[in-house]
Amino acid sequence: MSTVGTVKQIWRFPVKSMQGDTVPSAQVSSRGVVGDRAWAMRDEVRREVQWGKMYPQLMLCKARYRGEPQAGSVAPVDIRFPDGETVGSDDPRIDAKLSALIGRAARLWPLQPASNLDFYRRYKPDAEKFAQEMADLFAREADEPLPDFASFPEVLMDYVAVPGTFFDNEELNLMTTASLAHMQAKNPDADWDVRRFRPNFLIETSPAIEGLAETAWVGRKLRIGTLTLAITMATPRCGMTVQPQDGMAYDKTILRTIVREAAQCLGVGAHCLEAGTVTTGDSVELLD
Repeated sequence: MSTVGTVKQIWRFPVKSMQGDTVPSAQVSSRGVVGDRAWAMRDEVRREVQWGKMYPQLMLCKARYRGEPQAGSVAPVDIRFPDGETVGSDDPRIDAKLSALIGRAARLWPLQPASNLDFYRRYKPDAEKFAQEMADLFAREADEPLPDFASFPEVLMDYVAVPGTFFDNEELNLMTTASLAHMQAKNPDADWDVRRFRPNFLIETSPAIEGLAETAWVGRKLRIGTLTLAITMATPRCGMTVQPQDGMAYDKTILRTIVREAAQCLGVGAHCLEAGTVTTGDSVELLD
């Protein structure tokens, strides 16, 4: 067992693809950080849960809980829209506001039971259009590879998220300050703000650790606070990383650099093996 760093930031995103906030401490279980991605917007024309890959406008919105969410329930959120107006999830105007934002019928939904498979089902046009949609969502240029889709859970071929969640894959994502510094050195003119990558935990690595540190943890376990995680895979990055957010400009060089210098992945996904509490400043230990 070796200490590799400490928890610098804990992030929670109440609504899928919208901006979130840091929290000083979080309860974590096999369903992820309590309150993380508990809501999502659904395109009611395609009848499909959506994300910032398809509608980057969502990334200009910021969602906050009114009170601290509790495990097993969905707490109301307030959403600040790009025009400055804040509308609550329980406000009758919320769906009309979202529809105006993306230019088609939309609705804000809380998590649905895993048994409601139709709710989570992926919209599939014909095979050729579907392949093009996937390429567009990952925003690869003609000479750039797409991720190896075989590395994703098979369930995601038919559903937009693991049913019962709004997660694209693993319920947790981690990044290190070493990786951010490494990428900054590869493209010093870009803004490598951690918000572009939406991790749950930003880990301040020990001074001797350099490069894409967390990639070397894949297949191993971490202990953070009272939590034990299995690090499962490096995270392929998509077009969301280049989109503008609050105080950040559009920058296509971010993704170009990740594809070229980091084998198109940055950060790692993780599954929770032992539930627990994580607090800012907790030691992060790599288990033998």
